[in-house]
Amino acid sequence: MTKSQITLDLPHRTSLKGVDFIVSASNRQAVQMIDLWPDWPHNALALVGPPSSGKTHLASLWREKSGAAMLHGPALSPDIARQTGGKALILEQADQVRDHDALFHLLNWTREGKVALLMTAARPPAHWDVTLADLSSRLKAVPLVELGQPDDALLAALLTKQFADRQLRVKGVVIDFLLARMERSCAAASAIAEALDEASLSEARPITVPLAGKVLEQLSF
Repeated sequence: MTKSQITLDLPHRTSLKGVDFIVSASNRQAVQMIDLWPDWPHNALALVGPPSSGKTHLASLWREKSGAAMLHGPALSPDIARQTGGKALILEQADQVRDHDALFHLLNWTREGKVALLMTAARPPAHWDVTLADLSSRLKAVPLVELGQPDDALLAALLTKQFADRQLRVKGVVIDFLLARMERSCAAASAIAEALDEASLSEARPITVPLAGKVLEQLSF
């Protein structure tokens, strides 16, 4: 069985906007925690993963489910959370919070008010630049779930879906060629599919391994 043949077996989560989130071993634990809400063991959850691993996409799915208001770490201030008036919050780029007092009060306020809080970050809380001992203690109590780098199954499924969305039929040998050479990210899968679509149209030729190699070289993957 080739890598491209396993893509159809992967489950999806579809948002209200019709956008699919493909589930694989690299993100299954995170998806399970999102699905578990509102029965989380703690009011808060830290969702951690490298760039383009699917944090924002998964947070968006939870936002549709929970009705959460959005907060942005670099702009967090002491009173901004209370102004949302919501019962659920998403704090994006939580590891980029500049006002640590504001983050400390946010954690206390959401815990006391039983407000669900999903924090996304590129690094686990233990690696954030936190100097407040009380804040560090609060962060250690927050459950952590990590998104890994997309695995071959996820990337193959993403490529296949990207091509299908563009009504392109691409052979498995091309998918396997791309998997062996591309950057390991969801963003790369999208960029490659778009570039191959454009190249196929401009050169009036089907998507083949030679064309895929040419596009990868142009994209520096």
